[in-house]
Amino acid sequence: MQKNNDNTTHFGFKNVNKNDKANLVANVFHSVAKNYDIMNDVMSMGLHRIWKKFTFFTAEIKAGAKILDIAGGTGDMTLGFKKIVGESGEVWHTDINSSMLKEGRNRLINKGIITPQCLCDAEKLPFNDNYFDGVCVSFGLRNMTHKEEALKEMYRVLKPSGILFILEFSKVSKPLSKLYDFYSFKMLPLMGKFIANDEESYRYLAESIRMHPDQETLKQMMLDAGFAKVKYNNLTFGVTALHKGYKV
Repeated sequence: MQKNNDNTTHFGFKNVNKNDKANLVANVFHSVAKNYDIMNDVMSMGLHRIWKKFTFFTAEIKAGAKILDIAGGTGDMTLGFKKIVGESGEVWHTDINSSMLKEGRNRLINKGIITPQCLCDAEKLPFNDNYFDGVCVSFGLRNMTHKEEALKEMYRVLKPSGILFILEFSKVSKPLSKLYDFYSFKMLPLMGKFIANDEESYRYLAESIRMHPDQETLKQMMLDAGFAKVKYNNLTFGVTALHKGYKV
């Protein structure tokens, strides 16, 4: 993974000032919000639905639990956890990007789901200590400027024995790496161009995946943030990975 000095970080394959990254990422997601769901289906060939179902199936979350969905976007994870916790539970749908949060809100309302929502930064969560039974971030951690700070915040708002779920693109198994590179850097931008009329945003998304920590590095980052019993499952040969960690 590319190293940066103290004042810079990566935005895709570019080095940018840390203070600028949040706005650059925001512009990407303002741009892709309207087409986000259809592009997810096209880009992953529908596999993102299976990855999310695996997360729910292995979640160890019970009815009545309180869940925080960070970078909740169009609401897939919020919807799934809401079904698990039921009417007695509480699921917060949050995102730092107003366009994504709006798309998620409208989609959830259309499905008859009324749940608390909040525009917030994962690095500065506006929630009390020890409040949630579970925290989830799905395909959002790689876009955060200070991942270590975000992980500490997730730890803070969890109750003791609470669980963090991180579903994110990861390092694909070596035999598939050349094919995956071709798909990521050639096909994804073309899909963005012809389906969403936005080639550059999808080029960034492909690059951001490569700059994200691999499975073992992210595991260590979670341990450093205080989580215990951290483990992960590779999904679709490591195209994505589901990390889980527990607050002690």
